[in-house]
Amino acid sequence: MAIRNIRKEDDEILKKKSKEVEVIDDRVKELIKDMIETMHKFDGVGLAAVQVGILKRIVVIDLYDEKPILKLINPVIIKTKGKQEVEEGCLSFPNKYVKVIRPEEVTVEALDENGKKIKVTGTGLLAQAISHEVDHLNGIILTDVMIPRNYGSNRTRRQ
Repeated sequence: MAIRNIRKEDDEILKKKSKEVEVIDDRVKELIKDMIETMHKFDGVGLAAVQVGILKRIVVIDLYDEKPILKLINPVIIKTKGKQEVEEGCLSFPNKYVKVIRPEEVTVEALDENGKKIKVTGTGLLAQAISHEVDHLNGIILTDVMIPRNYGSNRTRRQ
């Protein structure tokens, strides 16, 4: 296992769409282990392969609770429900936090590291993390989805 370099906000690779994983082999499994180690090293709750410079549709998520780490290969969000306004950070945007609107509940289909089809439904922080990481796989970064700073500021000022 190894700590990988995290690509930062000005890296053009972050704007590229990741490709589907065709074969889950030892290299993919090693990448997943490296991604988990890298995510933990930098105290993240999620990491997409593109963030370590690999254009593959792979995501890892760890909410640091009693549940196992999610390892999602070729994830596809199939259902969303509700909305939540949340503050969000990103390992590719160190020390930056912005407001975003994310679904309150998300259902995703993917393959696990053994190639088994899985379906995961998450609410709250898990829904937020899944949405954030799948955005990365589609070349969508934090600044693309943040609520503009002047959000709600078009109210009439009282004289």
